[in-house]
Amino acid sequence: MGSHRRLVQTSGFNRGAGAALSVLAAAAAALGAVPAVAAPSDDTRAEVDRLYEEAEHATEAYNKADERADSLREEVSTAQDRMARQQERINSMREALGSLAGAQYRSGGLDPSLALLFSDDPDEYLDKAAVLDRISAHQAGELKDLQEAMRELAQERGEAAHKLGELEKSRKAVASHKRTVERKLARARELLNSLPSDERAAYDRASRSGRLPDLSGAVAPSGRAAAAVAAAQSALGMPYVWGANGPTGFDCSGLMQWAYAQAGVALPRTSQAQRYAGRQVPLSQAMPGDLVTYRGDASHVGMYVGNGQVVHAPYPGAPVRYDPVGMMPGATVTRP
Repeated sequence: MGSHRRLVQTSGFNRGAGAALSVLAAAAAALGAVPAVAAPSDDTRAEVDRLYEEAEHATEAYNKADERADSLREEVSTAQDRMARQQERINSMREALGSLAGAQYRSGGLDPSLALLFSDDPDEYLDKAAVLDRISAHQAGELKDLQEAMRELAQERGEAAHKLGELEKSRKAVASHKRTVERKLARARELLNSLPSDERAAYDRASRSGRLPDLSGAVAPSGRAAAAVAAAQSALGMPYVWGANGPTGFDCSGLMQWAYAQAGVALPRTSQAQRYAGRQVPLSQAMPGDLVTYRGDASHVGMYVGNGQVVHAPYPGAPVRYDPVGMMPGATVTRP
């Protein structure tokens, strides 16, 4: 303590110099704190990450709308086939009744009830079914069958028109989500290109996965899970292609769907639906083949392969690869 006091008790000049040095030291300390504020390049990388995340959200929305459009196309096609068969049946029934009417005409005149069948207003004919009691029981049955067939056809046409309307809405949604994804990816590429080349290279987070993980001892709980893991691993190095589900490119949920399809298991198309495509288990109990969805909205998904690793399609520009299971927040594990 005495030596410290002796140092402080110096000349006025030295005291002034000491004060100046103190001010400079404080300024230097303040300047030293500046790098803690995000530099422009840090801001750029953060913005690229944000855009990629938003593009992934839009990609999953695109996948959902596209899946819905595919389903509606099948339903419309099935309805059109049914309507065509029903129309053929109606035509045959009308031809049979026409033959009956001709026979009646030749034998003494056309029954008024049958004349309604060939009127300019078939609805009038159907509405006046009361005339059925004026013809034979057989003819009445034929006319009732025709009436029911025409009503069924009208109903199916209405349902098909509704589905076509839904299909058009789904097509528009697909196009809208596609534009959103493309816009965000284009902006992300633009920002990445604005970085110096060394920083662009450093951005590739694949450096986290430069080595193959040690997966020794990782055993899948079932044969189908093992087959799905093997399929996912066979896609390592394949490019991320948004909206794709293989076999030469994948988005995150597309890779999971394709891998499990190779094991004979049908998974839904989107990561949100995949989160509920099985039994949920704690992360601590994850086993190879389990699906791991991320974030609160399940907008990203990978496959657990053991020893704390997942295989997944990360983002545009990064191939299918291994990463730590804790790479993103909000991990939820599902066992298909």
